[in-house]
Amino acid sequence: MTNMEPRKPFIIGVSGGPTSGKVITISMESFYRELSDEERALAEKGEYDFDHPTAFDFDRLADTITKLEQGFSVTIPRYDYLISSSDGVLKLEPADVIIVEGILAFYDERIRRKFTMKLFVDADADVRLARRGKYALQVKPAFEEFCQPTMKYADVIIPRAGENDVAIDLITNPRPWIFRMVLISIEPDFDII
Repeated sequence: MTNMEPRKPFIIGVSGGPTSGKVITISMESFYRELSDEERALAEKGEYDFDHPTAFDFDRLADTITKLEQGFSVTIPRYDYLISSSDGVLKLEPADVIIVEGILAFYDERIRRKFTMKLFVDADADVRLARRGKYALQVKPAFEEFCQPTMKYADVIIPRAGENDVAIDLITNPRPWIFRMVLISIEPDFDII
């Protein structure tokens, strides 16, 4: 970092129900906290609720975003569902656009306040049901209690997630036309991670 104050990055939060088709850049999945032996045993039986707020290390996620805002490189854990633990790290360099994605991206107020823009991907519950096992036992109750109420914080709600081609292009294309207009109004030469 130089003596110059780093430019404040454009931070976007993307939330929505599990498996609704969001972009992954900094995934909340990298911020699952390490499980206790008892929790690991539950996870091995498919009985641990990874969609509950207590499954995440929000402090570490907030710290990671803050460091990126300040222009520092960070390393984040790479979570492996097969072993229910972190398996290595990923290094991220600071950039002008940071996308944070996850089912509870808007749950923690400290993190939510960092987002310049908040997108909520709203997929039909039946579509999500078809994509995820144990939906009725864990996923649906956690979504209804913790994720769905955060929709009120979204600046943009994207309906019909998997079949909404315009919205998919808006999120997945690094510089789609409408998004480019927003970015250019702030700074014409953005780096995107």
